[in-house]
Amino acid sequence: MRIQAIVVRIIRQFFRDKRTVALMIVAPMFVLFLMDLVFNGEQYEPHIAVDANVPQPLQDALKQADAHVTTMTKAKAMDKLDEQQIDAFIEMKETAFRLTLEGSDPSISKTVLMTVQKAAQTLMPPTKQPFTIDTVYMHGSENMALFDNFGPVLIGFFIFFFVFLIAGVSFLRERTSGTLERLLATPLKRWEIVIGYVIGFGIFTTIQASLISSFAIHVLDMMMEGSFSYVLLITFLLAMTALTLGTLLSAFANNELQMIQFIPLVVVPQVFFSGLFHLETMEPWLRSVSFAMPLYYGADALREIMIRGKGFEAIAFDVYVLISFSLLFMILNVLALKKYRKL
Repeated sequence: MRIQAIVVRIIRQFFRDKRTVALMIVAPMFVLFLMDLVFNGEQYEPHIAVDANVPQPLQDALKQADAHVTTMTKAKAMDKLDEQQIDAFIEMKETAFRLTLEGSDPSISKTVLMTVQKAAQTLMPPTKQPFTIDTVYMHGSENMALFDNFGPVLIGFFIFFFVFLIAGVSFLRERTSGTLERLLATPLKRWEIVIGYVIGFGIFTTIQASLISSFAIHVLDMMMEGSFSYVLLITFLLAMTALTLGTLLSAFANNELQMIQFIPLVVVPQVFFSGLFHLETMEPWLRSVSFAMPLYYGADALREIMIRGKGFEAIAFDVYVLISFSLLFMILNVLALKKYRKL
């Protein structure tokens, strides 16, 4: 009977918390739905530019291999490579092809190499020596590991995830313990309370972000071509975005379990749109979802710095977007405090 009473009590608790029951069912299906959309996307088709001297049969062979082929000058191709608008550039050097790869993504580089080699083999009969291919990397190298490519994304993700979780749970405890209510009873304005919490939590999240970045780069020897100060800037902005988002969503949770339930709905989807998977293989409408994900901009900026060695000009847009996210969530935090008392 006592066991039966325990079982009945637990069942009643679940049915009282309808949001928990709903998320137990909806959240896994939502994540599986996203995984189905991402992993069942189209196969990546490389974008290759060729010089006007490249034989037409090679261009035709590349197109038959599902590559997007465009003829352009070397100067223009180098600019587009640097801007990641194409994956490679082919030019003719006597009896050899010179292949210049953008190189920051090893999986794309491997796809381009296999496509070009297969196409080149079709130009010569099997009894003769095929054309040689001289390969040059604009960024990275042939020895670049997948971890070097995923590393910047993982740094951004772990900082975002843990700051979001810790900030949300900590702010929730401030509310459930009565600390927030006592502050609301003082002459402090709502925006002053939000700024105070952001600065207070922000000090520790900044230290955390700095330590994670330093460990990944200096201890794990992750690829680092740019300025470490820019890495700290981006990780700080990502941490502040996660902090303000976490405190905002904690206003809609009544306990730690409900706060954790936001993870599959808010944090997990960002992984799929952060750059770990090729967005080009997704449907256009699905790709547009990435523009609403803070981690997309953080990961993009970290890759520009760590892999491509870019400066502030290349990450300026990402910086401004992350600042905008933080300010937006802070404003929403101020409005959310109206739920507890109008000052």
